[in-house]
Amino acid sequence: MSSKEFLDLVLPIKQKIFRLSKRLLTSTEEAEDATQEILIKAWNKNSELKSYTSVEAMMMTMTKNYCLDRLKSKQASNLRIVHTNYTNRENLDKQTEDRDNLSWVEKIVSQLPEAQKMIIQLREIEELEFEEIAQIMQMSETNVRVTLSRARKTIKEKMSKISNYGIA
Repeated sequence: MSSKEFLDLVLPIKQKIFRLSKRLLTSTEEAEDATQEILIKAWNKNSELKSYTSVEAMMMTMTKNYCLDRLKSKQASNLRIVHTNYTNRENLDKQTEDRDNLSWVEKIVSQLPEAQKMIIQLREIEELEFEEIAQIMQMSETNVRVTLSRARKTIKEKMSKISNYGIA
């Protein structure tokens, strides 16, 4: 595969790789490094890429595995999982409320089991299909749906407690 073909295939996926890396590694610098590493690994496999049904799913799996390895390493002992994507609103009060809600959701998501965190990221942020998530997570689609449902239920219950009582 030529470098142009490789870039045409991989560049549309680059931002998703970065966002997943940022979700898992927190640090922008760590996420950039992870993205670069994944792209290098993909380049080293470029002769095999066309044989994959979904290059995106393969690269997202590589990203997940790389980031989890980094989190397990001693170098990454100070990293934590967060998410900082949110949309600005014109109304300052609404922005403050949104920021508070996002902060609570981030806190709740950070307390979820690892599989639930990953599936929330892949489905809600990256907007991947259940089939792709199942492939990345090495789970059945049914398992993915159940795990996502449990994560959403936990988030909803805890947000309800926060809005009713101001506690998590």
